[in-house]
Amino acid sequence: MAQEIELSTLDLRYESFRMRNEALEARLLSSIAQSGIEEPLEGVARQGVCILLNGFKRYRCARKLGIEMAPYTSLGEDEAVGIMSLLRTSNNKTLSILEQAGFIDELKNLHRMGVTEIATELSRSKAWVSMRLGFIGEMSPKIRQKLFAGAFPVYPYMYTLRQFMRMNGVKKSEVEDFVVALSGKRLSVRDIEQLAHGYFRGPESFREEIRSGNIALSLDRMRRVSADHDGCNDFERALLKDLEITQKYMQRVMGKATDRRLLTRSFHAQANLLTAGILSRASAFFQALRGLHDRSGQA
Repeated sequence: MAQEIELSTLDLRYESFRMRNEALEARLLSSIAQSGIEEPLEGVARQGVCILLNGFKRYRCARKLGIEMAPYTSLGEDEAVGIMSLLRTSNNKTLSILEQAGFIDELKNLHRMGVTEIATELSRSKAWVSMRLGFIGEMSPKIRQKLFAGAFPVYPYMYTLRQFMRMNGVKKSEVEDFVVALSGKRLSVRDIEQLAHGYFRGPESFREEIRSGNIALSLDRMRRVSADHDGCNDFERALLKDLEITQKYMQRVMGKATDRRLLTRSFHAQANLLTAGILSRASAFFQALRGLHDRSGQA
């Protein structure tokens, strides 16, 4: 049951576990200014201290508006129990996959809970838990800070940058440099994807331009290269289009292949046949692709 609590007494140690969204917070500020805080903040009360877990946007808006009191609901007297409660209701509370990963990492490292225990308590599979632990575990502290601060979008990190790390042997330090260089630039997902391909596959001079902050110039070059079909014959244009489609659908398949919605026996039977056919051609396909990459790099 909600109670009124003084905002200045709240412990904000988990604020960095929740993502920031300036546009959403601006709309929320307007709403709270008109109607007040309607949905209670949530946290745990440990040794007389209220530790906030959910409602940081509401908290920051209230402080900006000079509001001193807010409705508050306790999720228990133990941080692990409170985090579990928040994770169980994350579908309704729209807790992002990054936020889920941060809290699950906290349960594992600080509260010494194993993967099996976490999965059982959340009624989730061990694969669901392990994926999130792997996701958060491979981030450097700087990348984690940029993602949670909303300075760099999560989607291109998950589905573009992580694939470079896995497929092309890109170092984590290189990914960190790229994320830091593009953070706060308000680029679209498409722009980030284009720059990533130039950064991790292009020459050192292109990487230096991005690290130096020449983002607009680098992006303009990528766009001109993508749009410039002059000098290509019809066969070459067709192959370039095929390569663009292949790249696009590789990313889509990698993103969807671990989705929990893949449940039916019919799907798995058909997917097994299709993946067998693709895997049987994988060696020859990548041999041809490497040959084209080497030849085009020397041109």
